[in-house]
Amino acid sequence: MATFHFNLVSPERIAFSGEVEQVDIPGVEGDLGVMAGHSPLVTTIRPGVMTITAGGKHEKVIVLGGLAEISDKGLTVLADTATAVAELDLAAFADSITQMEEDLKEKEGTVLDQAIERLDHFKTIQRQVVNSTAMH
Repeated sequence: MATFHFNLVSPERIAFSGEVEQVDIPGVEGDLGVMAGHSPLVTTIRPGVMTITAGGKHEKVIVLGGLAEISDKGLTVLADTATAVAELDLAAFADSITQMEEDLKEKEGTVLDQAIERLDHFKTIQRQVVNSTAMH
């Protein structure tokens, strides 16, 4: 299978840099599978789980928004946050969701709407992570 270069960059670090076969991205306008030879594109990423396929193995990474740029040089994802599912503390993540739910009581208007949207993203990520770890 053809490969291409992929960089996953967050403000804290370069989370991944190397040759890959495919990267599945949670895009704002829908999920996007990127393979070698993909047409150039810039898209916004929604919070979700990104899957990196390299050497026939799949690595799942939680991203909390950002941008993806596909060019003839490969794919670069600038993520607001990028955490490998393997490194995720599921209990702490669940606690974060519980705290977010509690914090909703103190919000109103558009701030409340944004908080609910972010909470929904976190719950979706939690379901994806729990289902993916249960299957492996």
